[in-house]
Amino acid sequence: MTTPLYRRVADALRTEITSGGYTPGMDLPSERELQSRYDASRNTIRQALQTLVAEGLVVSSQGRPYQVRKQEIFTLNASRFEDLRYSTAEDGDSYDNDVLASGRIPRQDFQVQLVPAPPEIADRLWIEPGETVTLRYCLRFVDDVPWSTQATYYPRALVERHPRLAEPRDISEGTTRYLADHGVEQVGQRDEWMSRPPTPDEARALQIGPGVSVLVWTRTGHTRDRPVRCTLTTFRGDLNRITYDLGDLSALDGKDQS
Repeated sequence: MTTPLYRRVADALRTEITSGGYTPGMDLPSERELQSRYDASRNTIRQALQTLVAEGLVVSSQGRPYQVRKQEIFTLNASRFEDLRYSTAEDGDSYDNDVLASGRIPRQDFQVQLVPAPPEIADRLWIEPGETVTLRYCLRFVDDVPWSTQATYYPRALVERHPRLAEPRDISEGTTRYLADHGVEQVGQRDEWMSRPPTPDEARALQIGPGVSVLVWTRTGHTRDRPVRCTLTTFRGDLNRITYDLGDLSALDGKDQS
């Protein structure tokens, strides 16, 4: 089967972008120039460009040429994330704080729904598979670029005692602090990491291009008695760096970290 021309044009432009021929922030040639270069119609060129937009390689705005997306890595310190020793209630949400501290702009789109617990979630929360749980889901952005999704599952009994968890909006002080302030202190977390290809839904939500994997972080939060939540964070593999601080790092205190 012959590959459609718009796909061949998209493939050629993608190769130029990934090889550095067009660098982040650079304008692509105009549609007219591309028509001439590839001997293609305007609609074919637009299809090719929209393919690259859907892959997250290119951005477009009214009245401006198509431009190679700037892809700036965001670094998250996972060992400090949600650790209440490093923040106060006035500081607010951990994710927002980390993004703002890097000089960038955070945004989160929230959904809350009741769902049957998938077997792998039920196992981590010590409940029966299919038991109803509250799912807090958010799509997170950095500078209006989709960076990660977060899905947190809470047992029904916990949400009945702490109904703000069921509200489809951000909890200003963060859910970890909200629970701690109401007697549910998470004294430990178990972290699990894995890398895999994105699902079609993940690729669409995070605007992931071909060949980019996702990094999935599963964190189960425990009180002294039992697990109280399980959070799955799915990161774009091309835009995120995760760090941990373990042990005594006081020798680094005087080192210039700039």
